[in-house]
Amino acid sequence: MKPIEVKEDIYWVGGIDWDLRNFHGYSTNRGSTYNAYLIIDDKVTLIDTVKSYLCDEMMERISEIIDPAEIDYVVSNHVEMDHSGSLPEIMEVAKEATVITSPKGEKGLKSHYDADWNFKVIDSNESLDLGRRSLEFVLTPMVHWPDNMVSYLPEDKLLFSNDAFGQHYASSERFDDQTPYDIVMEEAKKYYANIVLPYSSQVQNVLGTVGDLDIEIIAPSHGIIWRSNIEEIIQKYKKWSANETEEEAIIIYDTMWESTAKIATSIQRAFEAKDINTKMRKLGVNHISDIMTDVMTAEYICVGSPTLNNNMLPTVASFLTYLKGLAPKDRTGLAFGSYGWGGQSVGQVADILEECDFELLDPIKEQYIPNDDNLDEITERVKEQIK
Repeated sequence: MKPIEVKEDIYWVGGIDWDLRNFHGYSTNRGSTYNAYLIIDDKVTLIDTVKSYLCDEMMERISEIIDPAEIDYVVSNHVEMDHSGSLPEIMEVAKEATVITSPKGEKGLKSHYDADWNFKVIDSNESLDLGRRSLEFVLTPMVHWPDNMVSYLPEDKLLFSNDAFGQHYASSERFDDQTPYDIVMEEAKKYYANIVLPYSSQVQNVLGTVGDLDIEIIAPSHGIIWRSNIEEIIQKYKKWSANETEEEAIIIYDTMWESTAKIATSIQRAFEAKDINTKMRKLGVNHISDIMTDVMTAEYICVGSPTLNNNMLPTVASFLTYLKGLAPKDRTGLAFGSYGWGGQSVGQVADILEECDFELLDPIKEQYIPNDDNLDEITERVKEQIK
């Protein structure tokens, strides 16, 4: 359990969860890391902690450098328990330590842990003298909780970015230039789509502030540390937060007797005829968090369901609930599906897409099993509506 030096006297001391496969309903097929950082200075400072079950791993790494009892400050950038879960254990060992947090961070930590710790509450643009270094703080509310903040070491040009720029990715390598670039960017996009997307306007505000900082390293709370591709990940965040879409269609559906699947294929042909790239995503086969990664940059969102018991299929209802919560904006939606005698599902899908403020194409609703003529007609109807 060795610590890893990020810069001189600054160490990664977090924990690696190789087996994590679900994080709040988000599939984490490559595991995750919970990143904590130790700064050795006149005032020994720990930036965040790890999820509680990895506390021993973090403690072992810290103990390779110093006695954890020597920690003077613990900076809590975020209250959520994947960040703060080991804070009670740290404070039990480092009894004289002060917890540095935002106003809402103090309130949240006290509520979570019934804590009577020594708190120092800070605000944006305040700094903390560590000796040879100083920590500067920027409050970043709703990226993605009200208490969130980031911490910056100007002397080392190092930003502790909290959840921003993170990825759920377990790796024994700690830096972006040690890992496959395409995988890291894929996981960064998935992280944004499933965690940060609803707060894009707040992200743009933060990017304005971060853009004024001189940054050589971005050290997030999950995944690898950025040191070679900083401009690339910042540009991606600018694109994602600006809701920039690509001319692409995502066709998301589930089916009972394959009729809705046939409609989905006819819709795909319409987009292909217009030279628009498509992706077919059958629910139950593809996880909703992977689908959302595609949705984040797609212009057309097509959702299909047959009718079951006067409703859409549960898999489709689950996806639409997830989609609505993550709130992508300014898309074009299409509801489609088959039915036997009720046919309520297509209207229900359309209603939710409309609640998402999507511009809707005319819905596609077919009774029983569509024949070849029906399917060709569907393709033509959709083609006529595509811009």
